[in-house]
Parts: sequence; structure tokens; C-alpha cells
Amino acid sequence: MAAAETYPDELKYHREHDWARIEGDEAVLGITWFAQDALGELVHFEPPEQGATITRNEPYGEIESVKAVSDVIAPLSGEVLEVNQKVVDAPETVNEDPYGDGWLVRIRLSDTGEVEGLLDLEAYREVLAEQ
Repeated sequence: MAAAETYPDELKYHREHDWARIEGDEAVLGITWFAQDALGELVHFEPPEQGATITRNEPYGEIESVKAVSDVIAPLSGEVLEVNQKVVDAPETVNEDPYGDGWLVRIRLSDTGEVEGLLDLEAYREVLAEQ
């Protein structure tokens, strides 16, 4: 069952509908409720390798739904510390809980200053209003 529409206030957002939960010099990344809703039922997540470096504003993986295949855009740069194996095994987890069990990767930030370039909830709501 799909999650109800929500956008947690404590997260930072990227205009490509990705989110980041900042935890010191690490961040947990995922896609927003809007992104999973637009894609529909997710059927495959192609993650980066653990240890890979991802670059802000660049694709770091792919999510496939019954509708389309989409790149997942990195909101921040860093080294991949962990891939959420639960989502690899059961991609629909993102539809059910995009901000909890449906996170995609954990990274060690290579430039904590990039966080300042992300959107707070109010700014992200303005992006959503343009959709």
C-alpha cells in the first residue's frame, strides 16, 4: 500500500525530488513521496556499489517502475557507505515508506557545504507547486 503524501520538515530536498537526512558528516538519501507517486509501483532499484563516489546533481542509480526507468539524482556528493538491501530486494518498500524503510543509500559527505544548496521544506513546496 502506498504511503500518504508527506514531506518531513527535518529533511533537506533537491529539486529533482530527492531528499537527504543529514547526520553529522553522513547523509541518508532517498526519493520523495512526489517522486515515488509519479513513478508508480517500483519494481527494481539499481544502486551504486558500496564504496563508490557519487556526485551532486549527477545520477547515482536507477529506479524502475511499471511506468518507466528513471535516474536517481544525488542531492549531495560523497562515498557510498551503505546501500539499503531491503529496497534492492523489495523496491515497493519505497512506495510504502519513502522516508523510513525506503531510504536508498547512506553516504559520507565529501563537502558538507553542499548541504546549504539544498531546499528546506518551504522551498521544496514551491517546487511542488510548479509541477
